[in-house]
Amino acid sequence: MKKSKTDHISLWTIDQIGAHLHKGEDVTAEQMSHLQGDRRKGVQKLLSSYLQQREKEQKEEKRLHNIRLKEESLHKKGYTLIAGVDEAGRGPLAGPVVAAAVILNPKRDSFWQGVNDSKQLTHQKRDRLYQTILDNAEAYGIGIVTASMIDEINIYQASLEAMRLAVQELMPKPDFVLSDGFPIPGLVVPQEAVKHGDALCLSIAAASIVAKVYRDRIMLTYDQVYPVYGFAKHKGYPTREHREAIKKAGLSPIHRRSFKCE
Repeated sequence: MKKSKTDHISLWTIDQIGAHLHKGEDVTAEQMSHLQGDRRKGVQKLLSSYLQQREKEQKEEKRLHNIRLKEESLHKKGYTLIAGVDEAGRGPLAGPVVAAAVILNPKRDSFWQGVNDSKQLTHQKRDRLYQTILDNAEAYGIGIVTASMIDEINIYQASLEAMRLAVQELMPKPDFVLSDGFPIPGLVVPQEAVKHGDALCLSIAAASIVAKVYRDRIMLTYDQVYPVYGFAKHKGYPTREHREAIKKAGLSPIHRRSFKCE
């Protein structure tokens, strides 16, 4: 039986109801009432799945609304190119610290579904969102500070320098900068440091994803050069496996001598 718009939903087959719900089509209050009263187990299973998905989507919409509030307030003040900045790689024993600066286009809201603090995302989601951000952002920049420079100026200063370099790479230039946690020295544009910004500001969250994925890929390359340390697995962080490898092989040229590597 082929359903039409005039058919009563209670007369539809389970497959027809499933197809309708799967499309994400609007379910009227009347239809919902009939579905809730439908005694078929298959219908109840479909309805439960549909309601769970809708609840998930509504939570995501609310989360996205909340993490866009900072940027929206700045847009209302006349700022148009707002950059979010974050870094990755403060804790590892090896490799660079990498920062990203990202200017998102507010007119492309549909692209930012799922953008969140990189630490809250799976590897697969980070990779997917990384490419989406690069493809659809107004601009992005990357700043890298090597392990040797970290040893020279300390990790805190190196993180700030990486963020400054990332902002410097942006084109067009931002007219306001939002950074995660700490103000960035040397900028000539207004800025605000936001505590836990990678979870509270959309543009900083996007920057956290770009910085994390970019650095991870650098460490994958280093794994080919120095395979004994297992950089592909731990990305230079101080795991037991990494420390054991250092004891056996010593330090590589990309290890941070100022850190307690052993």
